[in-house]
Amino acid sequence: MRVFKFGGASIKDATAVHNVLHVLKTIGFTNSMIIASAMGKTTNALEDVVNNYFDKPENLDESLQLVKRYHFDIINELFEDKNHLVYSKTELLFNEMSFFLSNNKSPNYNFVYDQIVSYGEVLSTTILSLYMNEHAVDNVWIDARNLIKTDTTYRDAVVDWSKTATAIQSQIQSHKLYITQGFIGSDPNHFSVTLGREGSDYSAAIFAYCLDAESVTIWKDVSGVLNADPRYFEDTILLDQISYHEAIEMAFYGASVIHPKTLQPLRNKEIPLYVKSFIHPELSGTSVTKGADLIPYVPCFIVKKKQLLLSVASKDFSFIMESHISDIFKIFDENHIKVNVIQNSAISFSVCVEDKFNNFESLKDELSKKFNVTFNEEVSLYTIRHFTEEALERVVKDKTVLLKQVNRDTVQIVTKE
Repeated sequence: MRVFKFGGASIKDATAVHNVLHVLKTIGFTNSMIIASAMGKTTNALEDVVNNYFDKPENLDESLQLVKRYHFDIINELFEDKNHLVYSKTELLFNEMSFFLSNNKSPNYNFVYDQIVSYGEVLSTTILSLYMNEHAVDNVWIDARNLIKTDTTYRDAVVDWSKTATAIQSQIQSHKLYITQGFIGSDPNHFSVTLGREGSDYSAAIFAYCLDAESVTIWKDVSGVLNADPRYFEDTILLDQISYHEAIEMAFYGASVIHPKTLQPLRNKEIPLYVKSFIHPELSGTSVTKGADLIPYVPCFIVKKKQLLLSVASKDFSFIMESHISDIFKIFDENHIKVNVIQNSAISFSVCVEDKFNNFESLKDELSKKFNVTFNEEVSLYTIRHFTEEALERVVKDKTVLLKQVNRDTVQIVTKE
């Protein structure tokens, strides 16, 4: 079985959905599975719904109606028959969201987030499946929440691989086309969970691993894995082929093309990963496979914006020892703060972090009980794999360097614009 992942950009409007049909007819679709994200920027729009639910209830209905109008505008373009089943099914999903928001008793933001935001993928795949059936691409829609089983870490759930494999293998058969959701699963009580932002790639890897898939293809609006993000760098170069190890390194440092959790399950079963363009599906794109010598022949640039540079120092000018570092990391973990760079001196400890869950104030308050804490907001973290002096100069030009760390293959630089 082949696994195809289509992200939000590939199904952002009716024209894009038409193009998915074109891609499937170009590459074939029997014995395959489609993992789809929410349409366009739906996840962001549903986050607004959740934020309004907690903070601005007077804006709640309008924010939900915006999401509804967006999806029905796409449906109206895709389906000529205004009595088509897609209308009632989509309406039902929005009614379910409204019912939950009206009856929920939980004050847990992350729990509510997952119950609402997960509908983005359910909506997109419902529309996509019915549209494909209309155009002779017979498929089976399946709910990923019945298949991917996790713990209760809402917004960043941990997969129960044993239960997930059993569910997937019992419900997925060969020689059919399945359409299901990325990014979502369910906890032991069958409440919806999400796997972390951009988690649809990870979902594709989970299904591929459990099904011993032939390959995974991630369809993007770029030609493959590039040596830099074209939003920040000119003259980017396509990497035709790289190793699992290299891809894992790039994803770990923040390369946006592949989700960090995606590579490990694929590598463990040596399932090839292809990153290809949904605009030009005939092109070969990038392949990620086994091979120690498959390293890029050019420097690779990775950028993470909106970071925090945090310095923690002892209050009595004593050395920062292993016990201090252990305490510091425990506080990071408790606040779900991801650390991207670490650098320490005798009496201070500096880290570049990202605050995905808006827990920085809590983190700062906790650290300040034992340490002096200083920080810089809105900094950028640049990572250069296989760096050269020319590549390094290209990054630091016209920027203030706050931190620099170099090893044999990689340099990381925290800058302020």
